[in-house]
Amino acid sequence: MAVRPVLRMGDPRLLNVAQRVEAFDTPELHELVGDMQNTMRELSGAGLAAPQIGVGLQVVIFGLDFNPRYPEAEPVPYTVLINPELEPIGDEMEEGWEGCLSVPGMRGVVPRYKHLRYRGVDPYGKPIDRTVTDFHARVVQHEVDHLLGILYPMRIRDMRTFGFTAELFPGEEVADD
Repeated sequence: MAVRPVLRMGDPRLLNVAQRVEAFDTPELHELVGDMQNTMRELSGAGLAAPQIGVGLQVVIFGLDFNPRYPEAEPVPYTVLINPELEPIGDEMEEGWEGCLSVPGMRGVVPRYKHLRYRGVDPYGKPIDRTVTDFHARVVQHEVDHLLGILYPMRIRDMRTFGFTAELFPGEEVADD
């Protein structure tokens, strides 16, 4: 399993819509997930989508235990989510700071649904169906956006809340994703 280079904003591959995964429990799929895990861990990310490493498939991973870089965030169970479907629960939105491994060194305030149901399958094709809130819901929405060719700056409502992490949070260590 390898650590793969992460594409950065400006690479046209990040704007493509990812294709559904049709074959499960294959060596290729397990290798992709392993590479994504290694890449996310190496970069201390909270999540990663396959398009971020140049693979146009509907595969995202995310998860976070306590991390001083995300002090306000509740733990999010490590998950491999394939062919995800999102269903907002209610209309309540919450604005929050986001960063991204594909937009390194920058942060912005992004509105996201506060309550969310997501469905999909794991690498073996077994169903996943969860109802989540807060940071967990935010992470899932951020990662699934990558499958639609959307980067978080496209969702920012007020560009005055977008900038370089070092300028926005001087003296603080803040995660990029």
